[in-house]
Amino acid sequence: MSFQAYLDAIEDRTGLTPRQLIAQAHERGLDAPGTKAGDVLSWLAQEHGLGRGHGMALVHVLKNGPRIDSKHVGGTGTHRDESDTLWLDGKATRPTG
Repeated sequence: MSFQAYLDAIEDRTGLTPRQLIAQAHERGLDAPGTKAGDVLSWLAQEHGLGRGHGMALVHVLKNGPRIDSKHVGGTGTHRDESDTLWLDGKATRPTG
């Protein structure tokens, strides 16, 4: 599953866009430097019922912002993304093509 697919699945499961979850993480101080991934994963599991794979996609965004390494872009594998910038504002507003 690609990074973007994980973020889209998070939105499907929670009804919240990645940006809304990032705002919740900020309110809880979970975007501060030095925050452990386990703390974020625990919060996502307890409050939103998300598992490790989905949670780690959001941890990546919290720690690194919406950019992903270009090695994940293009190609034909199931883990490829269309862009090196993840869309955080919800599937319904994502530009196409």
